[in-house]
Amino acid sequence: MSEFVVITGMSGAGRSQAAKDLEDLGWFVIDNLPSELIPKVVELVLQPGTSTPRVALVVGAGAYEASLGVGLAALRSSGGRVRQLYLDAGTDVLVRRYESSRRRHPLLVAGEGLADAIERERALLEPVKEEADVVVDTSALNVHELRGRIVDLFGEDDPEVGMQTRVMSFGYKHGLPLDVDLIIDCRFLPNPHWIEALRPQTGLHDDVKRYVLDQPAAEEFLERIDGLLGLLLPAYVAEGKSYLSLAFGCTGGRHRSVAIAEAMATLLRARGFGPTVIHRDVAK
Repeated sequence: MSEFVVITGMSGAGRSQAAKDLEDLGWFVIDNLPSELIPKVVELVLQPGTSTPRVALVVGAGAYEASLGVGLAALRSSGGRVRQLYLDAGTDVLVRRYESSRRRHPLLVAGEGLADAIERERALLEPVKEEADVVVDTSALNVHELRGRIVDLFGEDDPEVGMQTRVMSFGYKHGLPLDVDLIIDCRFLPNPHWIEALRPQTGLHDDVKRYVLDQPAAEEFLERIDGLLGLLLPAYVAEGKSYLSLAFGCTGGRHRSVAIAEAMATLLRARGFGPTVIHRDVAK
């Protein structure tokens, strides 16, 4: 089966870097492809005897007009697996990246500030973002961390696996994760931080796990979340969703959210999914 990944997103958010990472993973990459040429690429890839079954198309700024929709429709009608990756970043981060690189923003016009051009592009791309299968916010990612996310998403991908799942723990005091589907607050549980013997440990240690998961509220919480996922997961799969990311937060992201995220990953495995587990703030 042919596979296509369409990389879209904000200028300066890492499209070219993601393309290089996919190329390193064995994908055939076409960078800055005009969207009106997407149907032609599909035609070439589907020819008998093609040696490029995994193709990544990087659509740059200026290509997000009606022809992108036509191109994506051609991809989805090809019979191959199609996913759209959208890369985002905060305006302040993009301004710093452009100023440090001294590159010109592709949508900048005379008499306009850089931040204005970025916000105009963000508004232009909002419909594209809404259609994306997965959104990755690169604001806090360096090139190595972005590569890690690309490997998680596409490195050992099997088109027969179905929906990929990702479970994250995080700390609210370090900021909300911006590229997840569902955020669930674990701060209603007693905090191991206030127990001197548990404070240096994390939710990956058995003592903290037992303390968190043995709470009656935790047991009921996991039971209800599991029931909710029993309803949502088949519906997401039926709708053709390629990725589902769940984030569990506590104050610092070291104890409660870590233990709960690990328990949730176990529940997902029991339902036939193989989640990637990331503890964003456990070392902070």
